[in-house]
Amino acid sequence: MRFQTLTQPSLRRLQATALALALVSGGVLLHHAPVAAQAAPAAASAPAVAAPTAAALPDFTSIVEKADPAVVNIRTTATVPVRRGPGGGNDPYELFRFFFGPDFQPPGMPGAPRQAPPRDQTPPAERSVPRGLGSGFFISDDGYILTNNHVVADANEIFVTLTDGREFKAKVIGTDERTDVALIKVDAKGMATLPIGDVKALKKGQWVLAIGSPFGLDSTVTSGIVSAIGRDTGEYLPFIQTDVAVNPGNSGGPLLNLGGEVVGINSQIVSRSGGFMGISLAIPIDEVMRVVEQLKASGRVTRGLIGVQIGEVSKDVADAIGLPKAEGALVSGVQPEGPADAAGVQPGDVIQRFNGQAINRWSDLPRIVGETKPGSEVAMEVWRKGKNQTLKVKVTEMEAKGGAAAAAKEESQAKASNALGLAVTAVPAEMQRKLRIKGGVLVQSAEGVSAAAGLTQGDVVLAINDTDVTSPEQFAKLAAKVDKERAVGLLVRRGDLTQWVAVRPAK
Repeated sequence: MRFQTLTQPSLRRLQATALALALVSGGVLLHHAPVAAQAAPAAASAPAVAAPTAAALPDFTSIVEKADPAVVNIRTTATVPVRRGPGGGNDPYELFRFFFGPDFQPPGMPGAPRQAPPRDQTPPAERSVPRGLGSGFFISDDGYILTNNHVVADANEIFVTLTDGREFKAKVIGTDERTDVALIKVDAKGMATLPIGDVKALKKGQWVLAIGSPFGLDSTVTSGIVSAIGRDTGEYLPFIQTDVAVNPGNSGGPLLNLGGEVVGINSQIVSRSGGFMGISLAIPIDEVMRVVEQLKASGRVTRGLIGVQIGEVSKDVADAIGLPKAEGALVSGVQPEGPADAAGVQPGDVIQRFNGQAINRWSDLPRIVGETKPGSEVAMEVWRKGKNQTLKVKVTEMEAKGGAAAAAKEESQAKASNALGLAVTAVPAEMQRKLRIKGGVLVQSAEGVSAAAGLTQGDVVLAINDTDVTSPEQFAKLAAKVDKERAVGLLVRRGDLTQWVAVRPAK
């Protein structure tokens, strides 16, 4: 190992550098009097620099001491059939037939017909094998445990291990696949529990920590910050996004704030490798507790249903149909004879409010409708043809868990030379009856801007902006008058789905 000898000038430069670093970091440098005397003139001539205040990092030890006993390791088993080996039956020559085929005849018995082996009356052999690992935590001292549905789904047996080494066999009280929540219970009393926190008080940048059993390493603690709140991934619920290290085995464990309160259940990771890559998703605990109430009471979750298919409202579509903001849920399909159909909801409507709650994102609607009690009649505000309308819809209970017709051969009465690049024809009466529509025009070809927007042969155009399309002649007149400086909204039916498509006219 090499050591570098410091000369006296080098030593002075090193001491001066250390003093500068101490000033920048706000630290305290202990030094000898001669060095201080040498540095004094320079310090007097230099302007005073205020040392920045560094925020202290949180100490998680007290939180972990209280929370750790309430977090459990969950392992599950599954039953699999055991394949019988050769010669397992009562026929002494079965072993030969296993190797030489079913037509094998015993020596000395040429041509003797093979007797059917007696039917095995014993049940097929089975064995129990490990299925998976996960985490959970007590929410009551009498043994109720919260975890993820995917941790216990299809399990034959569930075993819960506490931090003190005790192990219990658990039973499933109820599960909800849509929210990935499961409530299980062990026969025990006096269990340590975790308090439930207020998700609405959670903010981006706040410290949080997770306790769980990643890769079976039980009682593992990791920490990080809240990266995003209300992260929409297309699932039924929005998530809390964090950068807390979460890996397989952490599923079902608690996400805790600095008060030691549960604010979420660690459920998913976003990863290209199967392991942690800095993005973890937790189910908000307020949504979880709504599910728990029903699971405790009946073992199942009851949700409302109105019978619509919905999609996102894009900025171009909002501009085309006159919506002030790109908010709400765009109705692309209505279930025949369903609640929305009975209330008068039409494809192309934008649902803006339901039961007094604003629909800011399209993914808000399924959750709000699901939380509505089946059988109740509620007000629903929709945007249709440039204005708001209020409809009354009766919510029903959700059950527990085509392409467009061929184009008509008649000659097109509208040319593709219009600014929308569409050649259309009348919709046959049989197709109108099948699609339950009135009017509209059938697309025979889509070119230029319409093809770029995704329109294709066989689509049915029902409206241009706020005007219903009734015939190819009317469509041609409307297409000739469109404002070429802004996007045009076309209400398009394709198969069972209807949606607004924004098309920027050719200039």
